[in-house]
Amino acid sequence: MTRAVAIDLGARRIGVAVSGGTGTMAFPREIIRRTGDRSADHRQVAAVVDDVGADVVVVGWPLSLDGTEGPAARGTADEARQLEDVLAARGVRVELFDERFTTVTADAGLAAAGKRGPARRHSVDSAAATVLLESWLAGR
Repeated sequence: MTRAVAIDLGARRIGVAVSGGTGTMAFPREIIRRTGDRSADHRQVAAVVDDVGADVVVVGWPLSLDGTEGPAARGTADEARQLEDVLAARGVRVELFDERFTTVTADAGLAAAGKRGPARRHSVDSAAATVLLESWLAGR
């Protein structure tokens, strides 16, 4: 069974979700706060990978609405390649996966659940990673 970690790379936070033991469900994890040092941030992602025994990291790829790769998607692809260098020694692959609408979907779900203000903003990144991972798992 494939164990997966999904990440939503933000400027200030990295949303994190992990798959369950059966590889069919996704669960949010605590966000990773950006430190300003990308290598340190990637080590924190690697620690989550090690903790859950993941063999794949799914990175949310912010394509434009028309499906093209804009500046944000290119920056994410570049960071995903750097993360792949960190995880390669562990035998963990990194996959980009279209994340269009994941944050909107996650935010709507949190609002429907009654989360407001700072609590919602704090949760939306990992909720978006969870939506991303659920989509990736469903597509397998």
